[in-house]
Amino acid sequence: MDPGLAFGALVLLVALALFFDFLNGFHDAANSIATIVSTGVLKPNQAVIWAAFFNFVAIAIFELKVAATVGKGIIAPEFVDAGVIFGALVGAIAWNLITWYYGIPSSSSHALIGGMIGSAVAKTGTEPLVASGILKTTAFIVVSPVLGALLGALLMVLVSWICFRSSPRPVDRWFRRLQLLSSALYSVGHGSNDAQKTMGIIWLLLISAGVTSEDHLPFWVILSCYVAIAFGTLFGGWRIVKTMGQKITKLRPIGGFAAETGGAMTLFLASGLGIPVSTTHTITGAIVGVGSAQRTSAVRWGVAGNIVVAWIITIPAAAIIAAVAWWIGRAFF
Repeated sequence: MDPGLAFGALVLLVALALFFDFLNGFHDAANSIATIVSTGVLKPNQAVIWAAFFNFVAIAIFELKVAATVGKGIIAPEFVDAGVIFGALVGAIAWNLITWYYGIPSSSSHALIGGMIGSAVAKTGTEPLVASGILKTTAFIVVSPVLGALLGALLMVLVSWICFRSSPRPVDRWFRRLQLLSSALYSVGHGSNDAQKTMGIIWLLLISAGVTSEDHLPFWVILSCYVAIAFGTLFGGWRIVKTMGQKITKLRPIGGFAAETGGAMTLFLASGLGIPVSTTHTITGAIVGVGSAQRTSAVRWGVAGNIVVAWIITIPAAAIIAAVAWWIGRAFF
């Protein structure tokens, strides 16, 4: 490619990545606000502002370990070119739009990972794939919802035991306040893990273009990714809120607090370890854990089962779309 075309392609792909980041926040806004909206602690417009602010606050808290995993631990950088990044982003964006339209809380994170895998395999076969990073990421498809469920259930049992002798009204009042804190913590965890995934793919693109090294992620990338995901959350994907906040189980403020805190703890752990996890999987697991801690019949297992099916097909579906997108995009990149 001539330098002008190369620069134009680079700008286009960075813009596409930031659009994915915006869409990630838009698609996953329900993860951050569904519990606090369904319990009536905040109105939807208040909740998205609250969540978006704390998505951005994560910029000052976490190291860039997740960005490093996505940037260097899924596909070997030396095999990457503009076409591979284009295919990966189109696969992830297309799957996000499909699942948003049908109100399915699938994983933006795994859509991106699936897109990266599908595009790379379409170009070169399996040689570019980094097995350790992919296995670590796919293992947490199971680990993150299970850990979220366990922590959510344990917290629900603990706070129920602490409040056993208290009358319902003051307990409800206190946990309405505490849910503001737990929702903020969850939104910090969401911002830290999900914004860094887009940083990782932009980093991978810049490395392949020779603009930066594997040891340096430019600050403008960090800032723009946190801004994009915060704005995406601000415009929220309302179709998914109902599924997350009402259809799985009925929540009260005490349950919302337990679910959000359990989910936040899981996300903080994953971000600290540099593991790109699904915030959708995590909060769904936490909500199921809270519901089952009260009684197993409180959980609508059919709805939860449909969500799990969407989780299973996300990576292969995004990979197939990405492979097709790479094939189409190779004429332009």
